[in-house]
Amino acid sequence: MTASYDFPKDLTDAQDELRQARAELQTLYRRVPWSAEPLDAWETHENAWRPASRPASPGWDPQDAAEITRLRARERELATAIVTHPYWSNFAAADVLAARTALKHHHEQQTAGASS
Repeated sequence: MTASYDFPKDLTDAQDELRQARAELQTLYRRVPWSAEPLDAWETHENAWRPASRPASPGWDPQDAAEITRLRARERELATAIVTHPYWSNFAAADVLAARTALKHHHEQQTAGASS
């Protein structure tokens, strides 16, 4: 049986915002070129054990770079707030991992509960 946790609202809100910031970052990373700085195309030597190549990269647009910087900073702030939240002091060290994992998945559980 899975343990049930009564997470404080500020903790679940921070986790939800962290999930959203990471989703926005992932979307942005898929859209921008592979290199933040302009770089020439490259490929590995023909005898490389694992051939690889990349096309030339024009680098990131300044607006995209600023948005990535903002989202990364927010991600760090939220992760720090979550990890250092006083709620975790209610648990024995051995139980924090299970509680933290439950927090990471609370959104899925809420979505499943709402559709039932």
